[in-house]
Amino acid sequence: MRRLGSREWLALGTLVAAVATAGSLYFSEVLGLVPCELCWYQRIFMYPLVVVLGVATIENRPEVYRTALALAIPGAGIAAYHSAIQRLGEGSCSIGSGCTTIQYELLGLSIPNMALVAFVLVGLTVLAAR
Repeated sequence: MRRLGSREWLALGTLVAAVATAGSLYFSEVLGLVPCELCWYQRIFMYPLVVVLGVATIENRPEVYRTALALAIPGAGIAAYHSAIQRLGEGSCSIGSGCTTIQYELLGLSIPNMALVAFVLVGLTVLAAR
């Protein structure tokens, strides 16, 4: 079985970031869900990953892991915190319906849970590309 090269790993990371970005836009623009403050911060860290990883894929630049991790790690931290306060029911934020409200679930995962999975996958793909 052939091992994936750095370009394939970067393409996979780009795909994960693109799906996460499209998903967040679908939730807000199509389903009409209002993102809370923590959701906005997660978007701030996810959206640039599509461009950063897309360019790195085209140029086959596995050194992008430094930049990608600088976005994925804090994004994962925010998503983990958001997931925790949703489950605990404690905490709040000022925008939208509140950070503890679970507005949507898919396969038992809330939106912040899905974001956390995406950030972790992006981190793993860029480390594998390295």
